[in-house]
Amino acid sequence: MAITRAGKICSFCGTPGGPGTDLPLIGGLGGGQVCVNCVDEFHAVAHDEEQMAVARRAVPWETMSDEEALATLPVILAVAEQNMVFAQEWVDLLRERRVSWAEIGRTLGVSRQAAWERFARKSGDAGSAV
Repeated sequence: MAITRAGKICSFCGTPGGPGTDLPLIGGLGGGQVCVNCVDEFHAVAHDEEQMAVARRAVPWETMSDEEALATLPVILAVAEQNMVFAQEWVDLLRERRVSWAEIGRTLGVSRQAAWERFARKSGDAGSAV
């Protein structure tokens, strides 16, 4: 199972990136993707005391207009969907490694049957719920 960054978006700004684009993405274990532009921006903020002071005082949504907040909602949902796809890819990887549904369920804090119902039908894994 190849987990790829192709077709992914930056989890911070929502810009499409990855292979085949001009915007490299850096992925984390939690499925989040960050583009180099956001890394550069965060680096600049992290190394500027005045910008850090501003960043510590308020979160972005507290200063957004209703229009800005509404425009952000599709990005939030796209990132959430991207992370669910990543979770599916990760479960597929685990199943290819012969990790049992019981172990996957235990890790997620659910029964093996609940894990199987959530992930097996989407992946085409018709294997037993074991």
